[in-house]
Amino acid sequence: MSIEQREADTGSIAGKVLPAMRRANLTHAITLSLGMLTLAGCHQQETNKQAAEAPPSVPQVVPAGQANVVHVDQANQFPLVTTTSRTVFSTLNVTGAVQPDVSRELPVLSIANGRVVALHVGLGDYVKKGQLVMEVQSPDVTTAFGNYLKAVSDEHLTQTTLTRDKLLYDKGAIAQSQLEVAQNGEEDSQSALTATEQQLHILGVDKNHPSELVKVYAPITGVVVSQNTTTAGAAGITFAGAAGSLTIADLSHVWVVCDVYENDLPNVRLGEAAQITLNAFPGKVRTGTISDIGAILDPSIRTAKVRIQVQNPDNLLRIGMFATATLKGATPKQTVAVPANAILHLHDRDYVFVPAGSAGDFRRQEIKSGGSLPGDSTANYIEVLNGLAAGQQVVGNALELQNTAAQ
Repeated sequence: MSIEQREADTGSIAGKVLPAMRRANLTHAITLSLGMLTLAGCHQQETNKQAAEAPPSVPQVVPAGQANVVHVDQANQFPLVTTTSRTVFSTLNVTGAVQPDVSRELPVLSIANGRVVALHVGLGDYVKKGQLVMEVQSPDVTTAFGNYLKAVSDEHLTQTTLTRDKLLYDKGAIAQSQLEVAQNGEEDSQSALTATEQQLHILGVDKNHPSELVKVYAPITGVVVSQNTTTAGAAGITFAGAAGSLTIADLSHVWVVCDVYENDLPNVRLGEAAQITLNAFPGKVRTGTISDIGAILDPSIRTAKVRIQVQNPDNLLRIGMFATATLKGATPKQTVAVPANAILHLHDRDYVFVPAGSAGDFRRQEIKSGGSLPGDSTANYIEVLNGLAAGQQVVGNALELQNTAAQ
């Protein structure tokens, strides 16, 4: 075999063997990769299974630091005060409204019935006793004045008859019995005249200057709190003698009527003082006295009406104003008190600063404060409901310390 033929056969064999080897290697690589993926998937499933069966891990707690502790260099600028223990009475805050004292209300009446032709005051006006408030055109005046004129005529006639009978009796022309009849007639006519004069006086008519109008005057000094009559057209035709045409109330003394729940009634006592504050004037405090505790409860809200008498010389309390009454309870209790300047009001919460151990370190401590307590001339004391104990030391001026620490 020639050399050229051997080389040709060798090339042909190589052309067939090399592609077969490449395919075998590729198949082996793919198989190996699939095997590795299968093992990885099994391992992941095993890991997930172990994680599901393992107990939950406990989170690690990391200290948050001393956020409520402040440090100042010159601690002597912030002197400490000691909380005290006070004996106080529990208080009850109730709401109510200002109402007139019914014992100081009077209706404006006219004995004469008729039509109101002039009204000189209106609802809410301040009037003085004896002031002209309205005029009434009444037929009663005409009738009363007619009776008065008749009584005057009858009295004049009986007086003339008596004078004549006395003269005749003195001359012996008539008997004594006839003279007595004349005397009785004169007395009756005099009584009738007096009665008609009194009727004119009651109606408010001057007998010497008669008029068809009856003038009505204010019976007391006060404010017109009710008006049920007018002078506008047909609405002015009314019986002025009906109660409630006008009502005048003396508002120098008023009532504050409050609703008290039945569970709080044991803490309410007659004659006890109550502090009154008005929504319209929150800075002004009035003192009243509990004068009545309602005997009947409102069945829907289970409250009783408690009436408080309050003096109102400056007429600051107006009818219908909303008020808050602070009632003192019957049982004393011990409470912790601190000066008002020692409390820091921040974000609708109350805090005090207490020494934190190291010099110049103070810890801000949250408390729950109550109402004001009577103190000395240098500080107003606030009740502390919880968060402090009696005898603890706190910074006397919390706001100043807070501002200094913030700077």
